[in-house]
Amino acid sequence: MWLRIKRVLSNKNVMIKLAITLLILFVVRLASHITVPLFNTEAIVQFMQDSGSFVAILNNFSGQALQRFSIMSLGISPYITASIAVQLLQMVIPTLKEWTEQGETGKLKSNQLTRYIAIALAFIQGLALILGISVNGSVLITSLEASVVEQYRYFFYIYMALVITGGTALAIWLADLINKKGVGNGSSMLIVAGIVTSLPTMMTTLWSKYITNGTGGWDIVYFIIILLLYFGILFGVVYMQISTRKIPVQYANRQGKSDSNIPMKLNSGGVIPVIFAQTIMSIPISIIGYASLSSTSGLGGWLYNIFSSNRPLGFILYVLLIVVFSFFYSFLTINPEKISHNLSKSNAYVPGVRPGQDTQDYIAKLLFKITVIGTLYLVVLAVIPIFTSVIFGFTGTEASAIRLGGTSLLIIVGVAIQTTQQVETDASQSEYSGIFK
Repeated sequence: MWLRIKRVLSNKNVMIKLAITLLILFVVRLASHITVPLFNTEAIVQFMQDSGSFVAILNNFSGQALQRFSIMSLGISPYITASIAVQLLQMVIPTLKEWTEQGETGKLKSNQLTRYIAIALAFIQGLALILGISVNGSVLITSLEASVVEQYRYFFYIYMALVITGGTALAIWLADLINKKGVGNGSSMLIVAGIVTSLPTMMTTLWSKYITNGTGGWDIVYFIIILLLYFGILFGVVYMQISTRKIPVQYANRQGKSDSNIPMKLNSGGVIPVIFAQTIMSIPISIIGYASLSSTSGLGGWLYNIFSSNRPLGFILYVLLIVVFSFFYSFLTINPEKISHNLSKSNAYVPGVRPGQDTQDYIAKLLFKITVIGTLYLVVLAVIPIFTSVIFGFTGTEASAIRLGGTSLLIIVGVAIQTTQQVETDASQSEYSGIFK
């Protein structure tokens, strides 16, 4: 381990890439404190208290930039949504499907389309957010509110939505800069940078609840139990994220034993199924907040019972959505037919399995079994925050700050593993290339 760390620290190129990445993340954090001009920030605080968990998720991903209503309020989230949408559209639109077969040229076209969709989504989401907040009162600063005529108010709303859109465009550019000059995936790094900033809030909330305002005795025990539970979940997530099922592959034109294999991750869908499920569940809850509906009666109460994961019916729906999206995305990212075809083209086969349809069926069955395990893991990780908040009696504010498990931890661990592997690979490549200089 220490040799690997020494290899990375002694590599000049890798250290420069790390420095560039940290500098870009610092710029993002600075930009997240620049408030949108003319906006009354007290309005967003009240709105977040009245709204559902969807707004809380956006705020967490943006590193609390949303609650400050900064120019980076939406961050890179519209780009993530757009990239997922483009991947899904590639399955049904022939033109987009052709782009996937055009190599680098098709990839550039897909990236350009993703950026256009992301900018449009950022403007729509920004304007919808401003209009939703304005339902509960004015969103303009007091000095401007007194002089604005009612019919001109929407020009200011559009202006503020354009500023937020500019912040998303800046985030997309900085993410691309990390991809080209830094280490790790730029979009993922920006999300992780935002999530990590919430960890100190979690620790201070725990300390305040059980130590500062606690009564000693059992409160100290609960504090220790929660910390041990958090680190236990963390180690479990790391183990599951690096777990793979390797399919051995033998080449017909090679003699002797072959170490070639096809690695299949237990959690091939990643965090996408949970994000999809949370988004679908949270949008109706947020609409209740937008429209100022009651969450105990009428239409608002009906929606809350169905889509709130804290209610029995909503909890069942939440789990079902995770299961459906997990299987859908796993078979979307891993195509057994394509793998079987590529093995045949490479004159390779799986030992003990006939090439062609038999290989395709074998890989599909194996993928199904792996996905069952991965889906169970995602469901457990997703529902842990719900159970822990009930068991330990967290209030709504405390539950949003103290996240044991959930999407955030999965993203942090996944990105950390991916970035570490890339850093080690870059360091090794530079070391081997130096032999020929």
